[in-house]
Amino acid sequence: MTNESSERSASAVTDSLRGTRDALTVRRVFGDAYELDGITVIPVARVMGGGGGGGGEGTKANESGGGFGTGFGLRVHPIGVYQVRNGEVVWKPAVDAGRLAKGGQVLGGLAIVCATLVFLRRR
Repeated sequence: MTNESSERSASAVTDSLRGTRDALTVRRVFGDAYELDGITVIPVARVMGGGGGGGGEGTKANESGGGFGTGFGLRVHPIGVYQVRNGEVVWKPAVDAGRLAKGGQVLGGLAIVCATLVFLRRR
């Protein structure tokens, strides 16, 4: 790996990590407040993310080497809003219908398994 290519790789990794830091800010968690019919609404989200890095070198003196690497991931889920009305703040959670449906399916499956085990045990 040449010195110039090593510097480019390090620069790319640094830029990726800088982008990760910039993406994981409080602005991602609390959205811009807006007013609607005299109520100020502040959206809130759960933000998870991370970044990676890399590098590389040759393995032996007479062999050319190489390497590189980078990575980035970001996951954002809305969790609710704060409503500000007449100086009072109220939390309004977001309802994730898909998550509720999955929970109901798991609970229903467990109930069926338990009922089947009770039925088989009584035979």
